[in-house]
Amino acid sequence: MSIEERIKLVTKNTEEVILEEEIRKILEEKQKPRAYIGYELSGLVHLGTGILCGNKIKDLMKAGFEVIIFLADWHSWINNKLGADMEKIQLAGEYFKKAFESLGVKGPNVKYIWASELAEKITYWEKVIRVAKANTLTRVLRTLPVMGRKAEGEIESGFIYYPAMQVADIYDMEIDLAYGGMDQRKAHMLARDTAEKLGRTKPSCIHTPLLTGLQGFGKKMDAESVPDLADQIDAKMSKSKPETCIFIHDSEEEVERKIKKAQCPPKQVIGNPITEMVQYIVFDMFDQFKIERDEKFGGNLIYSSYESFKESYLEGAIHPLDLKMSLAKILNDILKPSREYFDKHQDLVEEVKCL
Repeated sequence: MSIEERIKLVTKNTEEVILEEEIRKILEEKQKPRAYIGYELSGLVHLGTGILCGNKIKDLMKAGFEVIIFLADWHSWINNKLGADMEKIQLAGEYFKKAFESLGVKGPNVKYIWASELAEKITYWEKVIRVAKANTLTRVLRTLPVMGRKAEGEIESGFIYYPAMQVADIYDMEIDLAYGGMDQRKAHMLARDTAEKLGRTKPSCIHTPLLTGLQGFGKKMDAESVPDLADQIDAKMSKSKPETCIFIHDSEEEVERKIKKAQCPPKQVIGNPITEMVQYIVFDMFDQFKIERDEKFGGNLIYSSYESFKESYLEGAIHPLDLKMSLAKILNDILKPSREYFDKHQDLVEEVKCL
């Protein structure tokens, strides 16, 4: 595979790339570069994590990266996930591993590392302190929203360790490419800025979009407007708000029910969770998208690009219900391997639900 083909794999379906020339150099100079994505461990895996991120992990693996899926048990504990019960957090981590494996994220180019493995080393904590000393408290507090906290009012003093740990994770695992959703941008920028201060090589970064939860933005979005990052984070599909999610092992009936109830404003794609799934999942995985319609309404519509689909939707040529039913069908096909796996391991799903 050529360098250009590998770069195309790394950068496709991303919202931000920092920086393409750096990634090119990594691919040219390193036989097996390292990428990573980190996860707090709680709740069930939804489309944003399992499919959108899972597909990007597969892209990175195909491009020749060793991809580390970082199971951030210490970070989850600091952030009071699952009542700050480490045993529950680590059970959730084992479920995460099974979830990704059920979706085909497996093989010699993927590796799982627990934060607790890094925390055993004094050299890791030395990196945490060096990162903290290289930055002001103000800068660290600006990075806290990455953990779903705003630096306002009374906060636990333990929270301020979190950003320094995220940066130290990248350094300690010798990461060339940091990957995450757009909500991870501040932490990655902190890692790049701090690298300059400490004389380290800056990690390159890619960020994929945040899937909007099924509730949408709750307001009419202008065709030209782009929601700011804070609004995107507030509206994103989140396992802590299960009513906004499609989980990777939902039944076919549950997927259809949730899609039918989801917000899908006609002639609007900004902040529309249904059209976002078409853009970031369907057209990332398939060359065509078929919308099935009764012949009396004009018959089936077939689109070969998101742009042609978007144009039709904005013109009102696609009825939201027709779109929803066709999307539900293709999502059910995509989720079939995971559903079949967890049908045989339903006890694990129930256990995680009860955490």
